[in-house]
Order: sequence, then C-alpha cells, then structure tokens
Amino acid sequence: MYVSMKGMLQRANQGNYAVMAINCFNLESAKAAIDAAQELRAPIIIDLLQDHLAYHFDSVILTEPIIKLAQAASVEVAINLDHGQNMAGVKQCLYHGFRSVMVDGSAYPIEENIAMTKEMVAFAQTFDASVEAEVGGIGSVTSQTDAEMFTDPKLAIRFAKETGIDALAISYGSSHGNYPGGFYPDFHFDLLDEIKAGTEMPLVLHGGSGCGAANIKTSVSKGINKINVGADFMKAQRESIAFNLTREPTMDYVELIHETIAAGKKVVKAYIELAGSIGKSQ
Repeated sequence: MYVSMKGMLQRANQGNYAVMAINCFNLESAKAAIDAAQELRAPIIIDLLQDHLAYHFDSVILTEPIIKLAQAASVEVAINLDHGQNMAGVKQCLYHGFRSVMVDGSAYPIEENIAMTKEMVAFAQTFDASVEAEVGGIGSVTSQTDAEMFTDPKLAIRFAKETGIDALAISYGSSHGNYPGGFYPDFHFDLLDEIKAGTEMPLVLHGGSGCGAANIKTSVSKGINKINVGADFMKAQRESIAFNLTREPTMDYVELIHETIAAGKKVVKAYIELAGSIGKSQ
C-alpha cells in the first residue's frame, strides 16, 4: 500500500525501531526493496535522490510506475525525495505523486534553512505529504564528516519546533558512500541522546551503509527511526553483475538483472533486521 512516511515514522518513534529507506533509481532496484520488505512484513521507504532523477530519469517518468508497485504491495511503502535541494524540483515531485519529500537546506545558514523548510512544510500540506529536513552536514567517505559538521543539538531542537517537520536528519558521525574495508565510523551518541530528548520526534540516520551492526543497533535503541542505505545496496548489485559475467560471460541480460534484484534483497533484509522493523507493517 502506498503511504507517506509520516504515519510509519510516528509508529517507529513510539515503538523504538527504525524503518529502512533504500536509495533506488529504477524499477528493478525499487522492486528489490519492496520484495524484501514484503517477505519480512516490514514497512519500507523508497528514497529517490534528486540528483539521480536529474541524471537518470525525471520524476514524471519514474514516479508513476514505482507508485504502482507500492500500491500493489501488501506492506506500507513510502516514496521519498532524498536530498531535495532545488525547491522547484521538490515541488515538482509533489505534483508528480510523491507523498514524502526531504528538503535539504543544511548547507545554508540556519535562518535560511528554517525559512525554506517552513515554506515547504506549508506547501506539502496541500498534498498531505510528509517533510524531512536536515540540520548539520553529512560528508562522504572521500571527505568524511568531522566535528564542525556535527549537528548542534540546540539548533536542531529549535529547528524542529519552528518548522513543523515530520522527521529530522542529524549528523553525528556517519558519511555517505563506501568506507574502506574494516573501517567503522565513530558515532557521537551523546548528540543523538540530546537531540532525541529535546525533540521527541522521528530522527534520521543518513549514510547508513557500512556503519556496522553495533552502531546501527545502538542508534535505533537511542531514537533513530529512519535509516538511509544506498551504497551497500548498489554495491551488492554491482558485485552480482561482476560475479555472474565472470562466471558466465554470455548470461542473458534479463537473467543478469534478476540476479541483481536477488542480491539487493539480501542487503535490504539484513538492514531491516538490524532496524528492528520485521513484522511492523500495518
């Protein structure tokens, strides 16, 4: 069933678990995430990155078929615009059927971030859509998140109260992308504790890939209710292609793509288990 993130994240907040948000960019990757969720009876969020929509498929082309997948699913499925930095693009996605969007003004001074987020919250209400926003900065593995980018709890609490958002992405140690083998980031859980206590709202971990089971489980226990994973999901699919073409260079293309769906499902299932959301879909 196709829903917004709002209800599923509110229940996750009350039940002290997290909902997985998987970065997808086509029907096959969305199918892998939804199939995994259905098999585990878990709610799931399909994150569509604004940059991917600009580079790969426009939202008007991609959204409708994924919505149909969501509507046909037996579990709750939300479709969320990830890191929407172009306000016209965010509004366009709402017009095209998104019921959840992330407006990312984290690169701007806090006053500008608050103003643009408030505007989007008001606009999204027309579509009965949920809004996620971010305070702090999430780096990448090539330019890792450092102390200056961590979320200031006082600003986060103020931001949440003034904007009326449904979920808040915070920075406390994770980065986007694939970490070097054997490396796990150092999470500053004291920041998470303070922000959760001051907002009591659904909080979001971006850059969940490669953070390690211990960091994920502790984050969920301390109030993270949405976990974004893209790099690990796409890495599994890429490795599936490499393995199968090495094993059978003339493998049929359709079969090759189906193998990537199976590989992606395994990753999603593992993260759903870490998030504690098995059996949590209504």
